[in-house]
Amino acid sequence: MPDPRHLLGARAEDAVAAWLASGGWQVLARRWRRGAGELDLVCLDPSDALVGVEVKLRRTARAGSAAESVDRDRLGRMRVTLAQFAAERDHAFPGDLRLDLVTVTPAEGGRWRLIRYAQVDAW
Repeated sequence: MPDPRHLLGARAEDAVAAWLASGGWQVLARRWRRGAGELDLVCLDPSDALVGVEVKLRRTARAGSAAESVDRDRLGRMRVTLAQFAAERDHAFPGDLRLDLVTVTPAEGGRWRLIRYAQVDAW
């Protein structure tokens, strides 16, 4: 039986992917892994920047906010992983490379509250 936390995380990633796509983003990959790094989503934003998106879900603030859970080590791994993604595609992206964070928290009526923090790690 699948872990309910993984199912909830997958639902959050689905919601973020749909939200970004509705804003003109193109989702290129989901849960893309190389070495010690993983990117929840890899997207092209409307300005053609290649964006690694970390999706963080928190049901409560008991363990801190979702934004607080992304530390320098994780950002470093994400940066390397995004560079690997670009390199494997022969640098076919005309725009910049960037890391964004989208926090997901439950809202009323079974909806999600999504907040995007752009460029959480200056390239």
